Amino acid sequence: MTATPEATEATPTIVLVGHGMVGQRFLEALAERGLTATHRVVVLCEEPRPAYDRVALTSYFSGKTPEDLSMTDMEFIATHGIELYVGDPAVSVDREAREVTARSGEVFAYDTLVLATGSYPFVPPVAGKDAEGCFVYRTIEDLLAIEEYAKSKAEVGAVVGGGLLGLEAAGALKGLGLTSHIVEFAPRLMPVQVDDGGGAALLRTIEEMGLSVHTGVGTQEILVDAEGAVTGMKLSDGSELAADMVVFSAGVRPRDQLARDCGLTVGERGGITVDEQCRTVADPHVFAIGECALASDGRVYGLVAPGYEQAETAAATIASDEASFTGADLSTKLKLLGVDVASFGDAHGTAEDCLDVVYSDSRAGLYKKLVIGRDGTLLGGILVGDAEAYGTLKAFTGSVPPVSPESLVLPAGAGESVQLGPSALPDEAIVCSCHNVSKGTIRGAVTDHQCTTVPEVKKCTKAGTGCGSCVKVLGQLVNAELEASGVEVDKGLCGCFGQTREELYEIVHALRITTYQDLLDRHGREEARGGDGCEVCKPAVGSIIASLAPTIGASGYVLDGEQAALQDTNDHFLANLQKNGSYSVVPRIPGGEIAPEKLIVIGEIARDFGLYTKITGGQRIDMFGARVEQLPLIWARLVDAGFESGHAYGKSLRTVKSCVGQTWCRYGVQDSVRMAIDLELRYRGLRSPHKLKSAVSGCQRECAEAQSKDFGVIATANGWNLYVGGNGGATPRHADLLAQDLSDAELIRLIDRFLMFYIRTADRLERTSTWLERIPGGLDHVRDVVVHDSLGICDELEQLMRTHVAHYRDEWAETINDPEKLARFVSFVNAPDTPDPVVAFVPERDQMKPDLPLLSIGMRPAADVLEGSAQR
Repeated sequence: MTATPEATEATPTIVLVGHGMVGQRFLEALAERGLTATHRVVVLCEEPRPAYDRVALTSYFSGKTPEDLSMTDMEFIATHGIELYVGDPAVSVDREAREVTARSGEVFAYDTLVLATGSYPFVPPVAGKDAEGCFVYRTIEDLLAIEEYAKSKAEVGAVVGGGLLGLEAAGALKGLGLTSHIVEFAPRLMPVQVDDGGGAALLRTIEEMGLSVHTGVGTQEILVDAEGAVTGMKLSDGSELAADMVVFSAGVRPRDQLARDCGLTVGERGGITVDEQCRTVADPHVFAIGECALASDGRVYGLVAPGYEQAETAAATIASDEASFTGADLSTKLKLLGVDVASFGDAHGTAEDCLDVVYSDSRAGLYKKLVIGRDGTLLGGILVGDAEAYGTLKAFTGSVPPVSPESLVLPAGAGESVQLGPSALPDEAIVCSCHNVSKGTIRGAVTDHQCTTVPEVKKCTKAGTGCGSCVKVLGQLVNAELEASGVEVDKGLCGCFGQTREELYEIVHALRITTYQDLLDRHGREEARGGDGCEVCKPAVGSIIASLAPTIGASGYVLDGEQAALQDTNDHFLANLQKNGSYSVVPRIPGGEIAPEKLIVIGEIARDFGLYTKITGGQRIDMFGARVEQLPLIWARLVDAGFESGHAYGKSLRTVKSCVGQTWCRYGVQDSVRMAIDLELRYRGLRSPHKLKSAVSGCQRECAEAQSKDFGVIATANGWNLYVGGNGGATPRHADLLAQDLSDAELIRLIDRFLMFYIRTADRLERTSTWLERIPGGLDHVRDVVVHDSLGICDELEQLMRTHVAHYRDEWAETINDPEKLARFVSFVNAPDTPDPVVAFVPERDQMKPDLPLLSIGMRPAADVLEGSAQR
């Protein structure tokens, strides 16, 4: 524990005004240099809560609480004797007397004053900007107010600003159930971070999510009704946009009024002017850091990483150490509305004679641009849709990569793409921009400070403790350095097993082990034997046993005996858990083909049980809102109508999409629907390391998007082409061509082999796309094994699949025919006939949706709902 000084007149005092992310980093830097032991430290915080992660602000709408977002360890505050005044901001500074007055009236004398007042949201000076229903998007309190208004008074929301926070705000409104619009004055979204090509890719993806985007127009007026509440917006092109909520997210301005009032020098466009030590140019006793500071290079930095550097510089200067801040890297990597967006270095190519290397796939929402100097130096880049290589590319900025730039922008599976690993980086490459940590420093943490894990390296170097975008690269560097030093890297599945998932699969298969407990007791780590296992290995082993069940003599039903305790929440109830505690039901519709009578059955079930219905991207119909005790009743009616489980809840085959093929389409060359149905019925229920998706296209026009699937099939005039290892979602990957012009029998035989080889060798929760890139030899090795039988195991792989097909049983039918199994489907074990009172719904667009206010506050008397929601 750090000793804290007695507060005497001789004790030097540091007063910090503002307690955001940068302010908290400044306190940590003071503690690291021992200044909290020699100084009195006072913090005046305006907000009603101490520092929290403003970068992750939008995650509040994904279920995180304000407490989850907190960055303040109160034990740290107490240990270092820091006096933290929450909700009591500074209102004036007397520089001559060196005193700060707080809103409470208390006066604090200082020897050193540090201003970390941050920024404030810019609201365009338009008529109606202060109307009821207008909000800004900056603090947790802003989010609470937006949430309350959206639930009670709004159906359509408009966000002014298409930058980082604007897109997050629009996503938040959509998540609250509002129809959402984005209005951006610039001709593209995120104009600071991306160029026209990146903006176009981002626009397409966001519009596909159901958000409406209006670029190249400004807001002229906020329209209001007779009561003064928002009804819409008038735009600069003369059009009007109906909306009953407006969120301003049009940028920020330095919060420098306190500095102006006490006579400190500020820039022409705002920002407290500081020197390279972050000391104000007008007063050596006052420092400014973060978004309120105008740095010595004439820039106000709005990112957290430069703010951290400024905080460390100010703390070092106060400690009489040499330090300076002369500028910072503006690279950013974000996930906006589920879309990866990254920019680094000279992203817009402002350097003289630079060249652009661009890869663009508008259909997949991918855009990658690298800016290259005439000598081959990587100057910067933009990544939209796939930012997997961001950490490595950013670290190479300023140097000549060891491979051609063209190979760096091509996605895996397209042309001669190259995936550079962190080991190719020079030691001086910056891996963590937030804390300016180089690859050499990380290597030194392993070799000189004996760090053997990522958490230990984080603690030693602070790498990975900022935005977190470098953590993956960090882990790769740590493992590579350990292996280079001759240290055996533990690649075990978890703390219970020293084997990998692949090794556990072989053990279960060879020894015919049918229970998790037997495997743990015989092959687990010594200290884990006889125990209960963990949440990592239980579902992984459960999946292995399920995929091998008919071969090893285990029950193929995942809720039998011990197997039930191994399952994740979704598998535990054979349905997908939703955010309000209800479940969704997805019956299998092979190939997307369905008879009218079955459509009517689904409609009747949804109507009778009050379910929300949605057509999915996998050509199925999803029914949302079932309570757990309703699931068997719904399944019974579906099974009676000829349906079975669609396994939307399991790590197994989900769907095999199809186009209509040659039966209906004038371009089709094969019967894609028949093939999709055959494949889906063959592989249904196949448990695997991760979910499996497939598609069959009837011609090269590729309407079923087969090349974005784990295994995809495209018809040719001579048969079928088989593609493997594709992926859509957050990390898109084009599938690779495994074999071409196959007959029906050849196609099915190769898919059998491919799937069983993947199940046998993949890691836990590893998609085929990741597995194909990780497995030694990649696609060539998989082709050798699956097509050419280089390992001599194809007969075994085919037999495993035949056994699976022969023993398939529908899990829903198994459940409804067994009273003992039905007993688990209750909300409360001690009150089986009582439904969960928190699962409630409200009407929307002729259907229903979860009652979100009820979810937020739990069960309260109706009269308390509004008040409780506001106080949350």
